[in-house]
Amino acid sequence: MNRYLLLLSLYGIFIFPSCNNDPDDNSPPDGCQLATISATSEVEGFGILAKVPGIWNGPVTSPTPLGSFPEWIVDFRPISGGQVSAKNELDSLNDIFMSFFIVKHDCAYKMGFRNGGSFSGYKRNSYMVIDSVYESASLSFYRFIDPVSGGNRVYTDVTFKNDSLIITAYTNKFNTQVSPTIHMDWRASLRDASSALHAISEFNFPQKEVVRDFSSTFDNVQEAVFYSTAQDPYPEHEQPHLGVSSVQVNITSPATVDPTKKVIIVITTQPLFSGFTFLPQNLKYRSRYVIVGAANTTGYSFNYMHPGTYYVNTLYDSNGDLNFSSGDYTNLSFDTPITLESKSTTGATVNINFQIP
Repeated sequence: MNRYLLLLSLYGIFIFPSCNNDPDDNSPPDGCQLATISATSEVEGFGILAKVPGIWNGPVTSPTPLGSFPEWIVDFRPISGGQVSAKNELDSLNDIFMSFFIVKHDCAYKMGFRNGGSFSGYKRNSYMVIDSVYESASLSFYRFIDPVSGGNRVYTDVTFKNDSLIITAYTNKFNTQVSPTIHMDWRASLRDASSALHAISEFNFPQKEVVRDFSSTFDNVQEAVFYSTAQDPYPEHEQPHLGVSSVQVNITSPATVDPTKKVIIVITTQPLFSGFTFLPQNLKYRSRYVIVGAANTTGYSFNYMHPGTYYVNTLYDSNGDLNFSSGDYTNLSFDTPITLESKSTTGATVNINFQIP
């Protein structure tokens, strides 16, 4: 939990695809005779959908200026029959929204991969489509490339083996290298599968449903990267099922708030405490977290959040180590509950009023 700057590193790693066209419009583009998608249709890379849901956590190795990190936590869940997504944020200026979903592209049905959000307040949303697939009983491999500029510009390898997930991204650094080199390697393990079960059941996930028609989306661009919501072919506000959870933070202890200190808001899918007993084993249920300034009395709104029941805990980080440590301050009423419904907004107030012995 103590390396949230990972979000900044990962932001520039992926480049992915999406579209404006109506997914229910099955008119053949450019003479393509593609039958309406059904349960028997071939969808390249479809097997990845069943493997992604869950809370994943693991270290990142990266040669970027931000370096490597001991953990990155991602809570993937279905948001429709043919799409799975996860939202993460560092703070109000830095966030990531990732998603795998079924697209119509090059007269075929295949998997698309979207990554986007804000980096230091600047928007960028990028897209890829599946290029290679290998699936066996013990190993599954999927490669995604930019649908316009191709794999010589950027590509991402996604590998599943048992309960592990490896995502390795390569880039030619905006065409400054002859060929792509490694940008990031994330090696995660599945920490929790239960948090995604309700959404899996609700959508009978996965289903062969076209989420976006990419038949002509990228015809007039040089690469599938978009820098504004107006340009983005599948902006976050069009993503289905998700909602907003706003957490108000009040600090009554310490009596004097140092505006240079940080407050960490942690949201889990299971309680972190039993009475006054901390349950370290339940750290695997961390779903969302953010760092805000201690002077920020408005708290934070977790946007594009999966519906469900959560528990909120907060930390006034006195010593700056981004951990719950002696001398820091937290909420004495542990595990403030919050429940979010589909396409709705909810809220909770958490009081930081207790110094950790």
